[in-house]
Amino acid sequence: MGLEALCARDPRLRGVRAVAGEVPLRRVEPGFESLVSIIVSQQVSRASADAIFARLAGLVQPMTPQALAAAGDDLFRQAGLSRPKQKTLRAVAGAFAENGFDLDAACRLDAEQAIARMTALHGIGPWTAEVYLLFASGHPDVFPSGDVALQSAVGHALAIDPRPSARALAEIAESWRPWRGVAARLFWAYYREMKGRDALPAAVKPATTAR
Repeated sequence: MGLEALCARDPRLRGVRAVAGEVPLRRVEPGFESLVSIIVSQQVSRASADAIFARLAGLVQPMTPQALAAAGDDLFRQAGLSRPKQKTLRAVAGAFAENGFDLDAACRLDAEQAIARMTALHGIGPWTAEVYLLFASGHPDVFPSGDVALQSAVGHALAIDPRPSARALAEIAESWRPWRGVAARLFWAYYREMKGRDALPAAVKPATTAR
């Protein structure tokens, strides 16, 4: 339904949809562990993110804010986490465990407010917040314009050369409200066909198909 509404709003996207083929509606289990997995996947390849998170999950059981906040430096090094990500994970775990950060409450806000609440945490940038809101919380109207794959896909599909910057892409995506999340999924699927590989964060797995 969202995909049909999106293409009716912007007929240019019908051609994008034809190339993209299947547009998976990908979801992950909401909660702290999924947020950690998305943080781990920042700016690294899918293979690296999968390996690092698997090691971390093996070392921290269960993956709770309290357990992660109590983890020592050696554990983080064994997992293969960079120092900036170690710092981010410690800060986020502390915000949950010690300061009572309520992720569920943040996600019940509208997208802009939710992003603002999440990015107030050390090391959480817009991309991380937007990816969590899209795939864990199910927000329909979030578009991670800082995602390089989305920039490339939109630039290629709409003949924008050079590819749009994050700011320019955010402006383009305004016309896709209230279905920006569907547009993001559509262009990730288009990128998959364009490049022959999936560009989604490692934390995000295929589930069902958007219609």
